[in-house]
Amino acid sequence: MKKWIEAARLRTLPLSVAGIILAGFIAASVRQFDWIIFILSILTAVLFQILSNFANDYGDGMKGTDNADRIGPQRAIQTGAITPQQMKRAILWTGILSFLSAFILVVYSFGIEKAGLIILYLILGLGAIVAALKYTVGKNAYGYFGLGDLFVLLFFGLVSVMGGAYLYTKQLDWTWVFPALSIGFLSMAVLNLNNMRDMASDLKSGKHTIPVKLGLEKAKKYHIILIVLPFFFTQAYIFHHYNGSIWPWLFMLPYLFLFVHLIRVIQINNPKDFDPELKKVAILTLLYSLFFGMGLIL
Repeated sequence: MKKWIEAARLRTLPLSVAGIILAGFIAASVRQFDWIIFILSILTAVLFQILSNFANDYGDGMKGTDNADRIGPQRAIQTGAITPQQMKRAILWTGILSFLSAFILVVYSFGIEKAGLIILYLILGLGAIVAALKYTVGKNAYGYFGLGDLFVLLFFGLVSVMGGAYLYTKQLDWTWVFPALSIGFLSMAVLNLNNMRDMASDLKSGKHTIPVKLGLEKAKKYHIILIVLPFFFTQAYIFHHYNGSIWPWLFMLPYLFLFVHLIRVIQINNPKDFDPELKKVAILTLLYSLFFGMGLIL
């Protein structure tokens, strides 16, 4: 059990639910929250993330990207704790469970009579599964061409927040794009820290992430953009909906630590030092979601 818990990478799970939690707060702010939708959304997001982690372990392990040069935590296939065959079976069953959870979620939310919306969301669910698998698995794994950031923005941000809020409200507000982009960019920042940490091993393995393409100094500037832009996106949402209210500005509390984090990132020269910053941004993104969401309700 311990080896599977380690392979599931529990430290990545808070980030995977940040957008789902914020979507629930947005729904609650307009009095359309539903606990069953919330719980099923959290379960589905967690299963998708575990699926992605298993697939990433398998893909990088089989390609040799997870090797002795890698700075981050050792992976299951890399160490031999889990065989490739065992991981493939785990990927299959996690994929089935995640799709089943998504199916129950959308049927409960829309009702069986809304077949069109159910099909649309199931297509998004299948897209999330394919994206989780194709990040590092296969000859054309998009993570090896620097496209991981784009898919993180799409699924952790836009789909998670806007798609999640629609499950409750059954309507789409164009201004949701601001909190959705905020969560998406902060999630991209976590991936960017991971990729800056692993630049040397990724380059050797032919994994051309954004930092590998840009170089460390430009990757740090890219990171600053990823952290700073959500600060202004959030303000845009507040001014549009809550101008004059102080409560939504609670998001500033975790953001103070994010600005301190930026100072630290600028100073880092040893790739190993990116790893603790990665954990910080993942937790601060979750806290951003909680503080900003509570502010919307208050």
